Amino acid sequence: MAARAIWKGELKLNSTKIPVKLYSAVTDRTVRFNILDDKYRMRVKQHMVEPDSGDEVPTEQIQKGYEIEPGRFVILTEEDLEGLNPEPSREIDISEFLATDKITQQWYERPYYLGPDGNEQDYFAFAEALEKTDREGIAHWVMRNKAYVGALRAHEGYLMLFTLRNAQEVISAEDLTKPGGRAPTAKEVNMAKHLIGLLEGEFDPADYKDEYRERVMEFIGKKAKGRAPKLAAVRPKRATASLDSVLAKSINALKKGKRAA
Repeated sequence: MAARAIWKGELKLNSTKIPVKLYSAVTDRTVRFNILDDKYRMRVKQHMVEPDSGDEVPTEQIQKGYEIEPGRFVILTEEDLEGLNPEPSREIDISEFLATDKITQQWYERPYYLGPDGNEQDYFAFAEALEKTDREGIAHWVMRNKAYVGALRAHEGYLMLFTLRNAQEVISAEDLTKPGGRAPTAKEVNMAKHLIGLLEGEFDPADYKDEYRERVMEFIGKKAKGRAPKLAAVRPKRATASLDSVLAKSINALKKGKRAA
């Protein structure tokens, strides 16, 4: 199935502009269920109700409020919120370029592809230059009344744009609790290194599937045919006594598996 553009704009690098199309690089495959009435098997609707009386609140009487302290709200109208929207724009402004290892993984949020929208020569020349210099650009743009900051990088000859989380959302490793107890022994570290070496391999995307979704869809398919399959219970694994015994057991199992293969 051909990719479908969800937004159009211009990639702005100083005085140079390259027309682009934005495509989603991921698709949501979450299993979603309809909420039905148990008696008539009809879809039911959700309504806003007053919690004390249970009376339904009409749509025209519903307001948005931000709680600044328990029981005290600041009411915001639709006009208030519209006035706070960023100024519309079709430009993806690149403010600077960084080495690709400067932004750590927890900052990345959602990936998009940027494809050419007419001027292919400039587009592919820029994508190749970005890849060869091992750089990514910091991008600023407005899309659907929301301002974004993102990272622009080259991928297999094309451009990818990742939305970045803001500073208030990212937790630094420095905020984590420092390790307690004894330090690992040299033997444990060497065994862990050996285990990592035994597990070395290549990344194959086909190996990573949503097993829960597959089980749910298989179950639904069988139930739709009038069968009620039974699912095997998942048994929790028992915790082992020490790190070196865990590592030793894993290493021995991997060695046996490789000899058998």
